Amino acid sequence: MALEITWLGRNCFRLKGREGIVLTDPFPPGGGYKLGKVDASVVTVSRLNDPAYGTVEGLPESARVLNAPGEYEVGGILVTGVANKCPDGTRNVIFIIELDGIRVGHAGLPGAPGVPDELKGVDILLIPVGGLNAVPAAAAWDMAQSIDARITIPMNYKTDDETLELEPLDRFLKETGAKPEPQPRLQVSKTQLPAQFTLMVLQPRS
Repeated sequence: MALEITWLGRNCFRLKGREGIVLTDPFPPGGGYKLGKVDASVVTVSRLNDPAYGTVEGLPESARVLNAPGEYEVGGILVTGVANKCPDGTRNVIFIIELDGIRVGHAGLPGAPGVPDELKGVDILLIPVGGLNAVPAAAAWDMAQSIDARITIPMNYKTDDETLELEPLDRFLKETGAKPEPQPRLQVSKTQLPAQFTLMVLQPRS
């Protein structure tokens, strides 16, 4: 079974593997996107006090909510949370999630350039590129290159559905010089990971 990654909008992804389902940074109703009914074994929240990125009401009560640094194992899913202090004093938690032998790094909303050592070596990187509440496009691209994951997927940028005043994806793509065709989802196994850096754009699930 391949790991399946679906972008639900903003910083929210569904990671589905053999061991279970991880949901990242769920957004509230009225944010432009529709979360719908989502099953999850684990829910990660990068910004504990920002409901735009961590509204867990309505999610399955059985889901384990992780919103702090630490090392966790939930039904075979391995999760490491790393504290990442922003210039304004707020705390962002970066999560490294291991499913089906693939290490996925969710950067949350880092407010300053710099690459935590824990993100180096991840296979797939989920990184915000729309500025506003995180690093701007140019800094995001510098971070992505430093981390050098096999697959990098941008998140948290302006779309037709997004209500926050984020920058459009084009600004980030201009930095990269790439124009990847948006895909509905990513399905990949450990052996299928590309040998070289690959930038991939996902369509938000409608």
